[in-house]
Amino acid sequence: MSIQKVREYFAQWGMADRVLELDQSSATVDEAAAALHTEGRRIAKSMSFLLDDGPILVLFAGDARVDNHKFKTRFHKKATMIKHDDVERLIGHPVGGVCPFAVNPGVTVYLDESLKRFETVFPACGSGNSAIELTLPELELYARSQGWVDVSKGWQEEA
Repeated sequence: MSIQKVREYFAQWGMADRVLELDQSSATVDEAAAALHTEGRRIAKSMSFLLDDGPILVLFAGDARVDNHKFKTRFHKKATMIKHDDVERLIGHPVGGVCPFAVNPGVTVYLDESLKRFETVFPACGSGNSAIELTLPELELYARSQGWVDVSKGWQEEA
């Protein structure tokens, strides 16, 4: 079970108890916001893409969308999302629970600038009813992020 992998991952830092297993679905931004009693934009959604050298995850704020031009400029390839049926095999977590923790070897993680508006955000934890609240420095560390990228649109109007 994917959430168990994430709990074990956080256990190495004594943080397994911070992983929240919710009574309702958190598989979408709207569902997660309702379950966590927070704004949808504070949900750190993980989107999986395929590049020539393998799968990547980019974490976006819940109100951000992929900007195809910025993505291509940054990664030198069109934004191609991993097909639904391939996500769990390539990333290590099922759709609805994709997160940057305890991912398969070779998955590279990036954080989008849209998250920088918040002190804390809520990424999933491997299942469609899980989350953890992390500060941005914690997210950088525990996601083993390769850095911040600017590949989104749609959120600046509210910033």
